[in-house]
Amino acid sequence: QLQLVESGGGLVQPGGSLRLSCLASGQKLDLYAVGWFRQAPGKEREGVSCINRSGFGTSYADSVKGRFTVSRDNDERTVYLQIDSLNPEDAGVYYCAAVRRILLRSQCELATRAYDNWGQGTQVTVSS
Repeated sequence: QLQLVESGGGLVQPGGSLRLSCLASGQKLDLYAVGWFRQAPGKEREGVSCINRSGFGTSYADSVKGRFTVSRDNDERTVYLQIDSLNPEDAGVYYCAAVRRILLRSQCELATRAYDNWGQGTQVTVSS
């Protein structure tokens, strides 16, 4: 069973940056596509970014394009989400999730229903 643990959240001023990490254990991370999701209070969980097994296929929600960057280091068993130019609308609990994929280059997805392994989340607060 794959376990995922997020870290790197915190309180950041508008315009600031954070790097979130998603550490995997229990299975080889390179077998999985990974997505990042966020959930603000009272709102549904939404996909913000994902990365396929190869690391060369990524996808971003329109609201975060140009500000978020997803990457992975399979040797370190970690997927990262670099968040720049944070604004208050970016606040929420950020989750990483993974789904096993056979093909190295299969496109990843931003839909929550596509993933079956989830971490517990890390809180991101944006405030001056």
